[in-house]
Amino acid sequence: MKNSLYTLCYAGLLGTVCALLLTFASSFTAPYRRANAEAEEIRNIMTALKVPLESNISSKRLVEIFNANIHEQSHGEQTIYVYSPAEAQGKSDAIAVRFSGSGLWGPIKGFLALEPDMKTIRGVTFYEQEETPGLGGEIASSWFLEQFAGKSIMDESGKGGIKISRGHEQKALNEVDAITGATMTCEKVESMLNTVIENIVKEKDRNEQ
Repeated sequence: MKNSLYTLCYAGLLGTVCALLLTFASSFTAPYRRANAEAEEIRNIMTALKVPLESNISSKRLVEIFNANIHEQSHGEQTIYVYSPAEAQGKSDAIAVRFSGSGLWGPIKGFLALEPDMKTIRGVTFYEQEETPGLGGEIASSWFLEQFAGKSIMDESGKGGIKISRGHEQKALNEVDAITGATMTCEKVESMLNTVIENIVKEKDRNEQ
């Protein structure tokens, strides 16, 4: 009985100490985790906008370049990131908007960047996704992302939207090739992109009236 009581007390004390250590470690590293998450998000915005970056750039330098060249603005119900480098003399060189939605296994988050005409895609990036490696996870691969550059967010009739599909050798102005074996992931990405595109087109039409 005495040994059992000792074991229980020892286990309880050990558990308490471990819990306190984990809480301290989590609190101590929280600012670093937030800073790393912010830097990764900033890197994705700038990658979508095609901002020239050094391959081994530090997080601090990344934030400095972002603050000097990219300005956050409200665009109707959307937040947009306006890229205006010094050589643009105050004009917008490109804009980026955030998109997100539910993927097959978890949330998918990324950025869509457009040229100043607000209809030609400059780039797309994903900074959070949990899709199946080798299948849906290929949405973050360079071959898939590079397809979007130069594509239109409108079809030939002027209707807003992007298509991710297979089976067409000749792709439309607003169409990119889907990933083999990842139909559901592609459909979900297409849907979330079209949601943000719809908002962009609505705001663009409102401003032109």
